Amino acid sequence: MTHYRAALRRLPAGRAANALRSAESIALVLGAAVVTAVSAQVSVTLPASPIPFTLQPVAVLLTGAVLGARLGALSQVTYLALGIAGASAFAWSPVLLPGVARLAGPTGGFLLAFPVAAFVVGLCADRGHARRASGALVSMLAGMAVLYAGGSAWASVVLGAGAGPALMAPYVAADLVKLACIAPVVPAARRLLTRP
Repeated sequence: MTHYRAALRRLPAGRAANALRSAESIALVLGAAVVTAVSAQVSVTLPASPIPFTLQPVAVLLTGAVLGARLGALSQVTYLALGIAGASAFAWSPVLLPGVARLAGPTGGFLLAFPVAAFVVGLCADRGHARRASGALVSMLAGMAVLYAGGSAWASVVLGAGAGPALMAPYVAADLVKLACIAPVVPAARRLLTRP
């Protein structure tokens, strides 16, 4: 991959080089959207909560950290488009509706926050904050704050005032542990894609 990226940078700034760069960006965006969709399938419904526990937050934040702001956000817009179109991209749930109706349910705020969170993490990473595991962790925590702000606010609208924050504690704790575990891989993943 590194040799490919080095060769790509040496190509003249013509149509062929631009087409290759575009194809690479499309592949990264689609790949990250698929990773998010697959992470949604690891789904556990907690008692007394309509919000399933999934690996999606980690996938979203990792996508932003590795791909950067523009491609990270675009990958999550692509993911949402797949789910809205009816693909099995959203987490399975016995109580949540499929497709575009999922956005009106209690998890809609989380889903709509995915592109924004990926953008925030990516922006931090693009500015050099993901060169070390500690910086990557702080960047992903900023994105996590965006995810939970959107998710909690919308859950409170759908489920009643105060319901969102009351439901979030177990999810926040689990996501903090997962982010601490994956932060060390971010610098190496960015280097693999030769992103500073």
